[in-house]
Amino acid sequence: MAVIRKKGSNNVPAISTASLPDVIFMILFFFMTTTSMKETELRVSVSLPSATEIQKLEKKSLVSYIYVGQPLKKYQAKDGTAPRIQLNDSYCTPKDINEFISSERDKLSENDRNSMSVCIKADKYTKMGIITDIKTELRKANALKITYAATQQQGYY
Repeated sequence: MAVIRKKGSNNVPAISTASLPDVIFMILFFFMTTTSMKETELRVSVSLPSATEIQKLEKKSLVSYIYVGQPLKKYQAKDGTAPRIQLNDSYCTPKDINEFISSERDKLSENDRNSMSVCIKADKYTKMGIITDIKTELRKANALKITYAATQQQGYY
């Protein structure tokens, strides 16, 4: 009987990495197109009040933000210095909140609409009358889950 021998060495051939840069760029392109950046440009200055009991929001995608404060320095020449309400990228009045809430609800799926909440990010020097007007309009729009943004208070007073 003849013995069959393989010719050549028993080394495993090297893995080709020529397509690796293409795969990396495809993944990079995918994440660049699917990731959303900051959506709202703040036009009001908001210095949040401090609080002792703070809870972190769990599902930030279900939260709609209402910003309240004085216009930024670059907008004060045009818009004045009185506190303003900002919804998305524009100034609004309390009467516009109902329409804002309904448009935010329409963006959500049917299951998430009941879990939607509204976060009021108000400057700590904002008069309570503006906040009361906002809360009244939120009640009319049936947006009853309201949170207030605050910073963690350090130490005890």
